[in-house]
Amino acid sequence: MLVAELEFKIIADTSFDEAEKGIRHYLEKLIFQGQILGREFPTYQAQDSFFSRVVLPQSDALDKKSHSKAGLNALEQLQQVGLSYPKLTILGDDLMSNHTDPCPSHAALILFCSFSATNSVLYCAEHFAPVPLYKIGKTSGEDFESLVRWQLQYQALDEIQMQESRVLFKSAEQSVQGFYSGLNQQGYKQARALSRELNKPVYYYLYSGSSMDCALDAEKKCPSCGSDWKLGQSWHGLFDFCCEPCQLVSNIAFDCQP
Repeated sequence: MLVAELEFKIIADTSFDEAEKGIRHYLEKLIFQGQILGREFPTYQAQDSFFSRVVLPQSDALDKKSHSKAGLNALEQLQQVGLSYPKLTILGDDLMSNHTDPCPSHAALILFCSFSATNSVLYCAEHFAPVPLYKIGKTSGEDFESLVRWQLQYQALDEIQMQESRVLFKSAEQSVQGFYSGLNQQGYKQARALSRELNKPVYYYLYSGSSMDCALDAEKKCPSCGSDWKLGQSWHGLFDFCCEPCQLVSNIAFDCQP
């Protein structure tokens, strides 16, 4: 990942409120296309320009070809509020981020989310590295707003259930861990829809943190179809279960691991 700065030069009469709304709208569309990562984007004014600090998955993330239709519209709307197209300056590597997957194409993907990761929730199944959303080959022309909004909900609940002094622990854990929770059903639906559109497997990761019986946990069945899904060897050192027909992966509960 790369830390970068966007400069929006003032090219016509504008107000601070108009400029702020135009920049915010543009950055939001970049988020929904996976072109910038994270939630906070410090933005400030210096002389005749506004500057925003962002994190990019790759150096080509802001190329016009990477934009969604909504992103291109937001780019054009910047001039309507008196701002230029953004000038990109890459400042350096982000030491706190995962490295983007190097594959030019992917035979399969894994939809994987955790509270601490700001990168794409779609991972290359071969290398288990994040794939920028704008690079997965989606053809519908729509952006990934619904997937990004799901990610924000997942991470909020995951963070609650991971805390040592936990608030709403049981409800948060059940939402993240239960296959039939509203949260996981939304995520699984997203994975299946992407699988159909891309015509390739998109596995959904079902988190397993705790178990009522660790002796039985390693022998649990696929929660969707009830089939045996235990792998002979862990996949990527994390997934102990995989159901190919259901495109589900999971792990032996972390509380049950040595």
